[in-house]
Amino acid sequence: MKRRDFNNLLGLGLLASSLPVAIAACQSDTASSSGDAAGSGSFVPVGTVADLDAQGSLTSEAVKGKKLAVIRDPSGSGAVLAVSTVCTHAGCTVAWEGGQGLFVCPCHGGRFNPDGTVSGGPPPKPLTSFEAKIEGEQVMVKA
Repeated sequence: MKRRDFNNLLGLGLLASSLPVAIAACQSDTASSSGDAAGSGSFVPVGTVADLDAQGSLTSEAVKGKKLAVIRDPSGSGAVLAVSTVCTHAGCTVAWEGGQGLFVCPCHGGRFNPDGTVSGGPPPKPLTSFEAKIEGEQVMVKA
């Protein structure tokens, strides 16, 4: 066998053996995580009701790695609201200011209502909202 033929067969063999790895790497995350809670769209716990009431808000990255905050609905309905803590203006982390009743961005003064809608400042669009509920003593957010 000539050296060139051997090298061609070796290269073809390496290419064929790496094909399954390449196919697995190109598949979407939803296909690979469909069996877990975060991939199925179910609710995941982000903290306890006691912690929410004591702190005024809960922050978490338990929902698909997204930074979010959960607060009690100020309307007094007993519901909870969950929004992303990533400001839509420059990507800074907003914080819940219970005294003002707003999420406030420390970078450029953006302000958001409890439901995530823009209240003032430079943000061009509202914070992403998430479905949330209280189940027993747990605060749950839909993944």
